[in-house]
Amino acid sequence: MSAAVLAPPTTGTGTVFLRAAGAEWVRLRTVRTTWACLLAAAVVIVGLGAIAAADEAEGTATASNPVVSTFAGEYGVLLGQFGLLVLALLAVTQEYASGSIGPTLQWTPRRGVLLAARVVVPTVAVTVIGVLLALVADLVALLIDPELTLPLGDAVAGLARIAAVLVAGSLLAVGVGLLLRSTAAGLATVFLLQLVLPFLMQSFNVGWLADLAEWLPGTGAVRTLLGEPDSLSLGGALALLACWSVAAVAAGSWRLLRRDAG
Repeated sequence: MSAAVLAPPTTGTGTVFLRAAGAEWVRLRTVRTTWACLLAAAVVIVGLGAIAAADEAEGTATASNPVVSTFAGEYGVLLGQFGLLVLALLAVTQEYASGSIGPTLQWTPRRGVLLAARVVVPTVAVTVIGVLLALVADLVALLIDPELTLPLGDAVAGLARIAAVLVAGSLLAVGVGLLLRSTAAGLATVFLLQLVLPFLMQSFNVGWLADLAEWLPGTGAVRTLLGEPDSLSLGGALALLACWSVAAVAAGSWRLLRRDAG
């Protein structure tokens, strides 16, 4: 009588994802660059928020004409987000620089699961940390200028807009990093799209350049946070951010799933 051949047990996709996400989280929090990026983001977000609050203290905020302190976190995140976006980008490019992407793909051969973990972990980390830092900036603004207010509804709405910008920016950074597989090229691309080109193209007295700048993700982030430019509605800005994020992640996913690790 021949012995029955038992198939090896298969591990569920959910379990593999949790293991991959856990590995991504450990790798993210155990490298020095993560803490350097967080320190830079904290200094910029809270510092700019405090400066904005000090400037507002010289303005029109009074008990009869209150100003909501959410502007502090929004101004802080406008520039401080770049420290967090660098963190998201490095989370997916460092292994290509060190050559350790090969062993990672061997340990997690299901590339779709690895992709999901590699997208979700830095995006969630960046968003949570950025929202918390923005809240700290809002509270510091209250201490600097007691005439400011922070109603719960306004606080939730402001932090929700900040979260949307951070989610979109993180997905853009992760997608660009997966696509280019280079930290330097990824940083240059993200900074150009999010900061340099939107401001530079609108500074020239050329109509089509200004129109083109309206379609860049940096313009959507500014509109979501500060309400500028007026020509772009909040819904339009969120849709713009979503389109850029989906396109970046789709392009990065294609390269991770279809191309080798080189």
